[in-house]
Amino acid sequence: MSFVDKLVAFEKRYEELSQQLSDPAVLRDPALNRKLGREFARVREIVAQYHDYRKIESDLRGAEEVLAEASDPDMIEFAKAEQVEGEKALAEAEERLKVLLLPPDPNDDKNIIVEVRAGTGGDEASLFAADLYRMYSRFAERRGWKLELLSSTPTDRGGFREVVFGISGEGVFRQLKFESGTHRVQRIPVTEASGRIHTSAATVAVLPEAEEVDLQIAPADLRIDVYRSSGPGGQSVNTTDSAVRITHLPSGLVVTCQDEKSQHKNRDKALTVLRARLQDKLEQEQQAEIAAVRRAMVGSGDRSQRIRTYNFPQGRITDHRIGLTLYKLPEILAGGLDELIEALQTSDRLERLQALGTE
Repeated sequence: MSFVDKLVAFEKRYEELSQQLSDPAVLRDPALNRKLGREFARVREIVAQYHDYRKIESDLRGAEEVLAEASDPDMIEFAKAEQVEGEKALAEAEERLKVLLLPPDPNDDKNIIVEVRAGTGGDEASLFAADLYRMYSRFAERRGWKLELLSSTPTDRGGFREVVFGISGEGVFRQLKFESGTHRVQRIPVTEASGRIHTSAATVAVLPEAEEVDLQIAPADLRIDVYRSSGPGGQSVNTTDSAVRITHLPSGLVVTCQDEKSQHKNRDKALTVLRARLQDKLEQEQQAEIAAVRRAMVGSGDRSQRIRTYNFPQGRITDHRIGLTLYKLPEILAGGLDELIEALQTSDRLERLQALGTE
């Protein structure tokens, strides 16, 4: 199918969706209404850009006709300038349309589960994990998203050995899916008397939230244990068996949650995390089976890969996947991730466009 044929097909789909969304049966079905509404928003944007493209194309043809018939030097010069401007505008409009025509990630509009774990570096790694948690919290706050703490293992020094949280809002996975990987920090720990710079790390996993309709878990496949919650240093958090540990027997995945005082709430949160991990595991296995481990996430997406370095003495942050260095470390840690995210998304689009060009 040619470039123009695809756009004509989207015009037809736009008309179909407009009719479907006004159908009473669709209006009575919230899930279907949301699904068609998301598709409609994408198709509408493509059709609007296509109409702009056709207008630019029409204006360009007009300038070419004037140039072919003109004899007056001033008119010829004017038509030539219009032609050059039109050709440039048409090329830019075509590039915008090619980006819009890229197949969307089916997870882009999903909410996410984020898991941050301290890696190598002891106490310093756990403190860095806490820094990352605060960074994502502030970014979510700037975007008007909702963040919910699901599970955490705090340390005596104010860090986290592990912290798991959910973020919900519009386009959450699309914005944060490139954060998965190993984040490295270089700084002088507060406990370092000689002033030496230490290097430590934390890993981040961003998982699209799996809804119950996406993944069914048989109750017989679960072992659920309850126990008494405890905080740093063994201090009792509450005096009832409210903490929950869920083991998925077929896969061996284990999820614990103890942050809520209610056993029921801890169980619901643990199931949410488990469902996201199982969905992620299933998707990775499917990709491996068809030898299509996608490189659309700007790099391999392997979580053992060092994706970014945060250098405190120099106030810089470097994303190694795209070779971008910014001297804005305090601003980024305060939630100012926009420039990084936009650069990663641009690189992702270019890579996918190049891949389409070689098919």
